[in-house]
Amino acid sequence: MRELLDPKNDFVFKRIFGSEENKDVLLAFLNRTFADSGDAPLTEIVIMNPYTDKDAPLDKQSIFDIWARTNEGKLINVEMQLFNKYDIEKRTLYYWSRRFSSQLQEGQSYRELKKCVTINILNYAFIPNTRYHNVYHLREDETGLELTDDIEVHFIELTKLSDQSVPVEGGLVNWLLFLKGADKSTWEVLQMNEPTLKKAMTTLEFLSMNEEARMRYEARQKFLHDEASALEWATEKGLKQGMEQGMEKGMEKGMEKGMEKGMEKGMEQGRLEVARNMLAKGLELGVIAELTGFSVEELKKLNA
Repeated sequence: MRELLDPKNDFVFKRIFGSEENKDVLLAFLNRTFADSGDAPLTEIVIMNPYTDKDAPLDKQSIFDIWARTNEGKLINVEMQLFNKYDIEKRTLYYWSRRFSSQLQEGQSYRELKKCVTINILNYAFIPNTRYHNVYHLREDETGLELTDDIEVHFIELTKLSDQSVPVEGGLVNWLLFLKGADKSTWEVLQMNEPTLKKAMTTLEFLSMNEEARMRYEARQKFLHDEASALEWATEKGLKQGMEQGMEKGMEKGMEKGMEKGMEKGMEQGRLEVARNMLAKGLELGVIAELTGFSVEELKKLNA
């Protein structure tokens, strides 16, 4: 049998969890995710942007997130992040707010707004603790009193899982080990713990044998690697130049105050350099805006 595709690739992930025929797989995964944080299980979901064969990995309009809605109207967004794009917390809040506010039509009451849940599955460490599943809500600092239940953000970090930690009972960790790429020799135990995983595994095996799916996977994988490399190169170069210029300005102005001002100016110059490098690499304006803090209009002027 050919080598299995990586289920962390967002294209493959959506094929497994975001297609109509695998809606039961998504429901089982979501219920284990919510159970892990103490929430009640869902009985039914609607996939709002199901995968279709028209989705192309290199089409910039394609969305490989999964959007779902419960019977009660709760909105759920599941996103797989293979590489660190930085500022994930701000990016998460930005897209959460767009999803939350987009519910309201003209003339509708704020009471119509439903809870929005974001689930970020990360292939890198982000939260400074050892927990692989962290859940955030909006609560008062001292008393822990919840202001509203409408915001819920999950960060699931696959890199915090041990490859040897195959559980002996059902639960979220079984799904995460599958996503992380657990050795196939453990699959039997994982699917015994979580029977619906068998369908996810069968789907992955089918995709791995399918030439068209493999071609799309490899195209998407190349795009993701190129994007990550371009971002890393642009960031490193920009920061290095910013630090160097900041040091020069600081030395010219002398002592601590001059160094501080020079560093600030140098860092700003570095930020400009990062943006220019990203523009030169052809990254989307929206992505550059998220990563650098410049507005799209400012980037257009910079690119003129």
